[in-house]
Amino acid sequence: MTEKDKMLAGELYDSSDPELKGLLARARRLCEEYNRTPGDDALRQAEILHELLGGHGEHFHIEPHIWFDYGFNTTVGENFYCNHDCVFLDCNEIVFGDDVLVGPQCGFYAAEHPLDAKTRATGRESARPIRIGDRVWIGGGVKVMPGVEIGDDCVIGGGSVVVHSIPPRCLAAGAPARVIRKL
Repeated sequence: MTEKDKMLAGELYDSSDPELKGLLARARRLCEEYNRTPGDDALRQAEILHELLGGHGEHFHIEPHIWFDYGFNTTVGENFYCNHDCVFLDCNEIVFGDDVLVGPQCGFYAAEHPLDAKTRATGRESARPIRIGDRVWIGGGVKVMPGVEIGDDCVIGGGSVVVHSIPPRCLAAGAPARVIRKL
């Protein structure tokens, strides 16, 4: 099993593996190019995102500045909109449904490090997938942690830190985020 296979399986993997380092460098190059591309060059922006992302709907938009660890592990649905300055640590899948709105300065962090200090000192890490349902609005500054699923029709209040999954049709907010009420 390759280090990439281990990474995608949620197992401990060596992030200094040459294949993974090459994939990180590819994503970095594409993110840097995207962030430098003038806003009126929508065609070039679309080409870069098509090359970077693992999949996307026909109509979507991501504002610069962006950062992806790998890019190919992130999929965005139809009518996806992401505001400025978002980070996607996509060491495992990050999947967004259709009609999702993401506020500025959000982070989606699939990566995690071992709790045991000796294991952590080896440099090995793991990752768990993040899944965001359809028609979700994620307010500005939200951070979504590894393994979280956010159900359809949810609203996540600005500045929240989502460490547990949120069921469908809920308003959730806080640090850590908790369900405030059903919608």
